[in-house]
Amino acid sequence: MKAAVLTNYDKNGRKLEIREVEKPSPRENEVLVKIFTAAVNPLDNMIIRGEVKLIVPYSLPLIMGNEFAGQVEAVGSAVKRFKAGDRVYGRMPLSKIGAFAEYAAVEENALALIPDYLSYDEAATVPLTALTAMQAFEIMQPKAGESVFISGGTGSLGAMAIPIAKSLGLTVYTNGSGDNAERVEKLGVDRFIDYKKENYADVLKDVDYVLDTLGDRELPNEFKVLKKGGSLVSLRGLPNGRFAKRAGLSFLKQLLFGFAGRKYDKMAAAKGQSYDFLFVHEDGAQLEKIGELFSSERPLETSVDRAFSLEEVNEALEKVKQGKSKGKTILKITEAEDFSEKVKEFLG
Repeated sequence: MKAAVLTNYDKNGRKLEIREVEKPSPRENEVLVKIFTAAVNPLDNMIIRGEVKLIVPYSLPLIMGNEFAGQVEAVGSAVKRFKAGDRVYGRMPLSKIGAFAEYAAVEENALALIPDYLSYDEAATVPLTALTAMQAFEIMQPKAGESVFISGGTGSLGAMAIPIAKSLGLTVYTNGSGDNAERVEKLGVDRFIDYKKENYADVLKDVDYVLDTLGDRELPNEFKVLKKGGSLVSLRGLPNGRFAKRAGLSFLKQLLFGFAGRKYDKMAAAKGQSYDFLFVHEDGAQLEKIGELFSSERPLETSVDRAFSLEEVNEALEKVKQGKSKGKTILKITEAEDFSEKVKEFLG
């Protein structure tokens, strides 16, 4: 089978090689998935540059790719939840990525059934964003009636996180360009702050939780609006000791990340707050919950910016590196007759 393979790390980036590799056979707890579509993410470029080696030390050569959608071709002897022909999607297990390939053997607990109304292309854009939102709230452990500020919540993460937060009974604040206000308000946000007209740090205070998507430059202001004893979960800051312990990393790495993230820990300690870094992991059960939360009447928001072939993977990675996308960049690994289109035709 064909696959896009990383042969060496390079801090300046490196082209992947398209190679013929052996088609995998599923172990007893694995599902063999024929991959139709894989999404390309900033995380893929981070892996190529060696920026996540301390978190996940991959062995090389490495088949790249983290999120995908496809069809079950075969299952291991211990697999109970899936059968041949099922439409599935997921985030590849941290320990064994490989979505930029015609086939992948994936642990059963990393997979979920694709909602009927989503095409393979649409479904491939969902797992990382959806799991990020779910796992952020899992860390926060919010209670109904509390509040959350989702910084920069007008993108794909906000489209997931806002409805999830509302389903938990939270009051939701976010900020961004006024051009997106109407769309975000339809998702259920309680207060939208147009960053061109107002600074969220001046109008919000004593928020129970903050979901940070902006990183270092905004963290001081995000801690400012967070209440005493509140919780901040960051997708863009640095890992800290709490993250390393939660991820089950070695004692040495706990010390190392404790040193790396001490700046943010000190910010949090000033008001008895907590700071957590999130590196999203696979979780099929959480994806199933996402499918239950978003129905065909209120579907998942998905957006594909541009599609490339597997052979064009390096062009796709470069596009993601440049930013300025209006949706996900995807790789069309294999063409498929998509069941979702038949569903949409049936529903009229």
